[in-house]
Amino acid sequence: MENLIKASVYVLGDNVDTDQIIPAKHLTISMSDPKERARYGGYALSGVPEAQAGLPNGHVGFSNVETNRTAYQIIIAGKNFGCGSSREHAPLALAEAGLLAVVAQSYARIFYRNAIDGGYFPPFECKTELIELFKTGDEGLIDVDASTLTHLASGQSFRLNDLGAAKEIIVAGGIFAYARGHGLIRKVD
Repeated sequence: MENLIKASVYVLGDNVDTDQIIPAKHLTISMSDPKERARYGGYALSGVPEAQAGLPNGHVGFSNVETNRTAYQIIIAGKNFGCGSSREHAPLALAEAGLLAVVAQSYARIFYRNAIDGGYFPPFECKTELIELFKTGDEGLIDVDASTLTHLASGQSFRLNDLGAAKEIIVAGGIFAYARGHGLIRKVD
């Protein structure tokens, strides 16, 4: 995880659920085969209704099914991001698309833990209602160490909740890599 994340943002509203993040019809794709796993990125956020995505004219959906990648590497969301079922495929799909961070007002607990435990990306929380201040396509800058998000066009900066110990898990590449690196579980030869 880089300390500075400068990227285009994708703005979503409240209550984006895991079936919107990765629809159940795509869960047949293998998570263990690297070529198959990459396909999750092409379907990330494909279940979000167009009206909820709030895309301005000229902007397309989050991911490209042909390349399995996104042009947006920061998601700005409202309350209860990742609600719904506890599928670990949801943060994986976003990470496979190239997402580097999510900033939401709040998260469903299981999505938050899955993002950290998988080492996929930092799930930041911000008490400010950012979905009213950012538009899809705006440029944002996250300073991970300072726990801030800056809207680059306006220069306005917002305080994010510190990641605390979760940062070490994400940097290590997930909970198992963290545990192995700290001698908490046996290394696999």
